[in-house]
Amino acid sequence: MIEEGSPHCLGARCDAGGAHFAVYSSGAEAVELCLFDADGRQTCYTLPGETDGVWHGYLPGCQQGQRYGYRVHGPWAPGSGLRFNPSKLLIDPYARSLEGSFRWSGALYDYDRTSPGDALQPNLTDSAPYMPKCLVTGPDEAWSGSRPHIPWEEAIIYEANVRGYTMMHPDIPDKERGKFRGLSNGRILEYLKALGITSLELMPVHEMIDEGFLIGRDLRNFWGYNSINFFTPEKSYADQDAVGEFREMVNAIHDAGIEVILDVVYNHTGEGGGNGPTLSFRGIDNLSYYRTEPDDPGRYINDTGCGNTINNDHPRVQAMVLDSLVYWHRHMGVDGFRFDLAPILGRTQTGFDPAHALLHKISDEPELAGARLIAEPWDPGPGGYQLGQFPPRWAEWNDNYRDTIRRFWRGDQGQLPTLARRLHGSADIFESSGRPPQASINFVTSHDGYTLYDLVSYEQRHNEANGEDNRDGHQHNFSSNYGVEGETRDADIKRLRRKQSMNMLATLLMSKGTPMLLAGDELGNSQRGNNNAYAQDNETGWIDWSGLDKDPLFLEQVRKLIALRGKMAHTRRASYLHGLDDDGDGWRDIEWLQPAGKRMFEHHWQEDLAITVLFPDSSTADELASPAVAIMMNAGHTERDFKLPQLSPQGSWEIVFNSAEDRPAETGKRSWVLPAQALVCALYQKTEHASV
Repeated sequence: MIEEGSPHCLGARCDAGGAHFAVYSSGAEAVELCLFDADGRQTCYTLPGETDGVWHGYLPGCQQGQRYGYRVHGPWAPGSGLRFNPSKLLIDPYARSLEGSFRWSGALYDYDRTSPGDALQPNLTDSAPYMPKCLVTGPDEAWSGSRPHIPWEEAIIYEANVRGYTMMHPDIPDKERGKFRGLSNGRILEYLKALGITSLELMPVHEMIDEGFLIGRDLRNFWGYNSINFFTPEKSYADQDAVGEFREMVNAIHDAGIEVILDVVYNHTGEGGGNGPTLSFRGIDNLSYYRTEPDDPGRYINDTGCGNTINNDHPRVQAMVLDSLVYWHRHMGVDGFRFDLAPILGRTQTGFDPAHALLHKISDEPELAGARLIAEPWDPGPGGYQLGQFPPRWAEWNDNYRDTIRRFWRGDQGQLPTLARRLHGSADIFESSGRPPQASINFVTSHDGYTLYDLVSYEQRHNEANGEDNRDGHQHNFSSNYGVEGETRDADIKRLRRKQSMNMLATLLMSKGTPMLLAGDELGNSQRGNNNAYAQDNETGWIDWSGLDKDPLFLEQVRKLIALRGKMAHTRRASYLHGLDDDGDGWRDIEWLQPAGKRMFEHHWQEDLAITVLFPDSSTADELASPAVAIMMNAGHTERDFKLPQLSPQGSWEIVFNSAEDRPAETGKRSWVLPAQALVCALYQKTEHASV
């Protein structure tokens, strides 16, 4: 017989004598634990204990690997937000492992879909045959691997999709493609290490479900932003043991000296809106886990655009988020987290609050002291754009940086003032809250939008394959096709597109802040103009590795840019520069120069598309001694004369990067002719210093 057990450890954990079970449901009248054998036959026990909303029991003899789920009894009153229906088998929110897959069926819905109007009637069909089963596990295994210790000042993030990154790689065995083991493959790790990135940011790997409307279109949720459990790795990314294979992947990536950052989705779940399936949270405790309208609890608040919004105001939900983060960091080896639609973590009934308890609990949690915290600082809800408003420990995706760099290199007028702020680490956004330049996650492209290749090849989105009549995806991309939409044989257009791609990557890697690259951009990867490839689990969404052969020099230039960034002191300073010098004479610690080499005056900022950013020699200022750096940018459509100042009696400028040429040239000069739409970087070499 089942015993009362303890409420102190949510989930299902076995010990030498049996297994403990505990699940939170404040509104339940009874909770059934259902055990399943290999043939799907079930045996159910009512959990005998209830303490402050936690239902608990201890089952002697129950062993690791036992399949289980819950059925929760309580009122059926959808108009009041009460959706208890014991016909629905429910996933334990704290399960560590799942077996089997979802099979879409009408049985997954807790209501009779033939019910008229708002008078929803319960659907009494058993959903168990169509649901994965939770597995009883042992105590969480301590992770004992070693982590790379990479300061924020040195971080270079690389965003990738676990499945899409290896599906078309020619050297990855078929059985490893699209899996955690594909990313563990030595050829992938050699490539990432040679590229020079420090941190691999993986798109969601939590257990997920494909939306019903995608199944109806013969598509699937390729990106994975549709989690249904926050403790279990996605089974389709593994051969057999998702937990073990994920941990092996993390260890292999760490052995290559690279961090692992997870994209996490604590803002909504795969149960969707009120007409979606009931798989876990809705049936366990709808009003605790989801935010509903205060005056109409039968209606979900949809600040995520995905049908529901997790109720991060609730203490038990906050505890679940924290427990999940600690589990992935302390037991699975993950080094940091990027929070999708992060304002949801700080939303109350009256809107976003930067002092929200959950945000500060995450910041202050001792078990997360070494983890990176990165916010996507916007959501679709009212007042959802919160760039710069997160707590001091957090970094944030900076879409202002993205749009400014795109617009400047496209040739839009009036971008210089904003460009200067973005190159400077966006002090106007982050400095007032006491955060350093590294809080700005600078990027030009990400999974959400065009790839770099498409950014210079398309002016209109081409998302027809998504089945939404090309209405989805960003409308304003600040892109240019340079005369032809899509692919072209015109050699001049192809050269210009390549140069513009290099201009934007060079700007990104020479800016203060933390750069993030989109996987495949260094290879010229294209999605054929689809700027919302969330449902394209095919060659559109997968990385095309043929770019290694088509333009290997482009990849080599990106590698050199990443290496060059490490030689620039200004990119590694954890403080902002404000044009100060010691005595009011000579060169300041940052200079904005006209192409002629003289300081910018007010009228130049609005009239030009060319500028030089100068970071003088820092050897007497701090420990990050390095040569002076000059970044000359000409976004105009005609060539321009550029001149650099003589910084000392002995020394000369050396060109170390030129986006318009395959190789740097013209060392030892002070003036150059920059072609239209080109970027040149120079380092100042004193005669007593060896050349870099």
